[in-house]
Amino acid sequence: MKKKILFLALLCPLWVLAGNPGFGDRRYSISGLVEYSYNPTWGHHANFDVQSLLPVNPYLEMEARLQFSTANVHTGVVQVRPKFELPVGELFLETDVLCKLVARSRMTDMDVALALGYRMDYVSVTLGVFSRVMSDWDRDWHTTDSYMVEPFNLLYRLEVFGRPQNNPWNISFLFSNVDDYQIERMWQPLFALGAWYDIDDHWRINAGVQCKPTGMFHLDATFYGITARAGFSYRF
Repeated sequence: MKKKILFLALLCPLWVLAGNPGFGDRRYSISGLVEYSYNPTWGHHANFDVQSLLPVNPYLEMEARLQFSTANVHTGVVQVRPKFELPVGELFLETDVLCKLVARSRMTDMDVALALGYRMDYVSVTLGVFSRVMSDWDRDWHTTDSYMVEPFNLLYRLEVFGRPQNNPWNISFLFSNVDDYQIERMWQPLFALGAWYDIDDHWRINAGVQCKPTGMFHLDATFYGITARAGFSYRF
């Protein structure tokens, strides 16, 4: 009996570190969120987000995200994530394509990112690179005067969770230069607090607040704005 108790005492800490390979119960889901945001560039505005998660198989998942804003700035993101379970945690590779349509200024921001990440129950770390093309809708296509290319930028993301990611409720802190709808230069980080609560096996409440650089093409990047968000997810 004493040997069994000792064995369990040694096993439990390892189980906690390794966690559940689901990492937040990542099932087929669709989410809708409403955001209130203010920054010195666009003033007060609201954003409406639609997100979907598609776990194709145990080794691959995809995400699609759309954001429509009363500031007349709209964003679409597609993310493909191969993942590999390790004895402790999970290794993953992310490929992102982000397109931001700044209709109010008739400009486009197109980003392509590739990053390597590792996550355990309480921590998720991502490091990678991205390229950006910024263009004017009214530019002369026979010249390069109205668009700019940034071929290499660093991408980083550190998220810390208060409880294991497969817990029915959680809080998190994010330090990064990328979020669901925005990629900034490496010296312009954003900060975020997030939370979720599972009402039942299907419905989840999501909420959060962000402090992040403002402006488009970093015109007012020394100023920060605030965004608060709330919404629901339905998991199939």
